[in-house]
Formats: sequence, C-alpha cells, structure tokens
Amino acid sequence: MWFYVAIIALVILVDQMTKFSIEARYAFHEFEPITSFFNLGLTYNPGAAFSFLANHNGWQKWLFTILAIGASIFLVMQIRANREKILQNIGFAMIAGGALGNMIDRLRIGMVVDFLDFHWQGVHWPAFNMADSAIFIGVVLVIWQEIFRKKQ
Repeated sequence: MWFYVAIIALVILVDQMTKFSIEARYAFHEFEPITSFFNLGLTYNPGAAFSFLANHNGWQKWLFTILAIGASIFLVMQIRANREKILQNIGFAMIAGGALGNMIDRLRIGMVVDFLDFHWQGVHWPAFNMADSAIFIGVVLVIWQEIFRKKQ
C-alpha cells in the first residue's frame, strides 16, 4: 500500500512544484512559445475539465473539492481491495494524486493553475497541468489493465 501512497504523494509534489514554478515565472495569460505547437505560460481555471462550470460564482470550488476527496477515498479503497491488479492500482494512484493536486489549487487560490498549451494552426487545446496529465495517464493504465484482463 505504501507504494501507491508514494505515487499519490509524488504526483502531488510534482504537480505543485511545477505550478509554483510557473506562477513565479509568468504573469497571468503570458505564454512563451516553446515549439511551433506548444506554449508554456500561466492561466487559471475556476472550473473543471474544459472549463466546465467555470462561469459560476464560486460554489463549484467546493463541489470539485468534495468530489476530489470522495473520488480519492474511493480509489484508495479500490487499491486496497484489488492488490493483485498492479497496473490498475498505479492508475488509480495517479488519478487520486492528480485530483488532490488540483484540489490543493482550489483550496489555495480558488481555481486551478494551468500552463501547458498545445495548439495547431491557431486552434488551442484547453490548457492543462501535471495533475491533469497524471489523471489522463492513470485512466489509460486502468483501461489497459481491463483490456489485458479480458484477453486472459
């Protein structure tokens, strides 16, 4: 179990360190081109994925905080109940770490720090962060584990 707690802690640590670094380096809505399709900069998202519920008066901060805590507790319970599913559990730990990393932002400043900006021919994907990346990778691992299990 400590292995998975360490993954959760590592995801939170990397997420928060990168966010503090970005906030120290860039002003709000300042983006630096890194490649022809990627910018690094600072923006804030008061909502959830794809700015879902971003245009509300703040109640969503508490909704997403409660969801992050509840989901993380559920995921840790799943890890404990299914110890043999290592890949799935790594995925669950990454999802929990990402959810808690974004929750910390909501509690600290009322919104989530985003800084990774991918674009193509003038069309920008919504900016995201390391916590979002960990959640995505975690979901891929869980799906991979399920596909692999079905083939056995």
